[in-house]
Amino acid sequence: MSQQPIELGPAPHASSNGEPVAPPAARPEATAGPLTEAVASVRKPIYRRPAGIILLVVLALAGLAALAYWLYARQFEDTDDAFIDGKVYPVGTKVAGEVAIVRVDDNQLVNAGDVLAQIDARDIQAKLAQARATLDAARADAEAAKTNVDLIRADTAAMLTQAQAGVEVARADVDTAQSQVASAEADVTSAQAEVTRREADDKRYTSLDPRGVSKSQLDASRAAVDAGRAQLVAAEKKVAAARSGVSQARAKVTSAQGVLAAAKTAEQQIAAAEAKSRYAQAQVGEAQAQLDAATLDLSYTSIKAPVAGRVTRKNVEAGQYLQVGQTLLAIVPQDFWVTANFKETQLTRMRVGQPVEIHVDTFPDRTFHGRIGSFQAGTGARFSLLPAENATGNYVKVVQRVPVKILFEPGDHSSDLLGLGMSVVPEVRVTGDSPETERQAQVVSNRN
Repeated sequence: MSQQPIELGPAPHASSNGEPVAPPAARPEATAGPLTEAVASVRKPIYRRPAGIILLVVLALAGLAALAYWLYARQFEDTDDAFIDGKVYPVGTKVAGEVAIVRVDDNQLVNAGDVLAQIDARDIQAKLAQARATLDAARADAEAAKTNVDLIRADTAAMLTQAQAGVEVARADVDTAQSQVASAEADVTSAQAEVTRREADDKRYTSLDPRGVSKSQLDASRAAVDAGRAQLVAAEKKVAAARSGVSQARAKVTSAQGVLAAAKTAEQQIAAAEAKSRYAQAQVGEAQAQLDAATLDLSYTSIKAPVAGRVTRKNVEAGQYLQVGQTLLAIVPQDFWVTANFKETQLTRMRVGQPVEIHVDTFPDRTFHGRIGSFQAGTGARFSLLPAENATGNYVKVVQRVPVKILFEPGDHSSDLLGLGMSVVPEVRVTGDSPETERQAQVVSNRN
């Protein structure tokens, strides 16, 4: 069905020279109609249309929401590269032996000093008894050596005094013997003179006329000569005896001097005795050290918890033979923190003491609270087993991550809930630092 052309109005008129002439004023009745209204609505600006107004309002609200979210989100830095961290104390044995009893189970809470396991102590007790006996013997030897030193001091002092006295007596005997020699020699001289005189008298009596001298006088003269000679011989023997006495006295002096020289070695003898006494005392110290070591080994048979915490990785059973240094279990203290690996570009506004909201994957409905405790002095890659060598080959810049230690607020977390290695997402509020935040930062810094 063909459509009739729509007549929009009278055709424009042309002037005599061919130029268009404005049409006469159209009547309202001629221009009104549905099509005219549709064309007019198409030409309206979009902000005057209902749909456009709605669209503009939606866009404005979306922009405000985006701005508000940006203003809010820029106050926080978060990362999903974060985990619960804490200390782990491995518990081993310092002595070898058979395990007599194990007093703990896996994941059991223990206090510091609790006995975890007991090693059979009979061998060590025998060593302890032997060490005590050795110590007693060493002490007895030391006492004997000390007494010997005192005895040698007393003996050598007496010997020295006696030897000095003996030398003096021997020298006096020499002087006496020499005096006796002089006296005996004087007696010899006197006896020799007397013999000479008597022999001269006897010669005179013999040379006289026999008739003028009686026989008795001659016999008396001869007897006097014999007696003088006998006295001379006796005097000479006294001289010989006196000289022999001098020799003996001198021998006594030599002997006494030898005794004195031996007595003068008392200092060396005392020094030797004191050295033996010190050695005996050193033996006492060695025996005491062995006793202390055995006592310490006996105490090591009771394996105790170094700290309070939870038993983990238990690897010991009764009847098992342990070697020195063997690890039996580990104890995890119930004091945790978060190690969060933030990108280096996220650390610009982070400070120690800033508050942190901690979301643990295990407990999605619970929020824990903490504060930044410290920053590692280097990236994680720098302290890895094989650090990257950026000075060789082609270099591709990669954003590094820096471990940040986040401490839980005191009393905010339950140690029964958290465990090492749990994944967390910390959110750090990096703006709006207040004096209270600065004070908390100082407290956290002092606590670390």
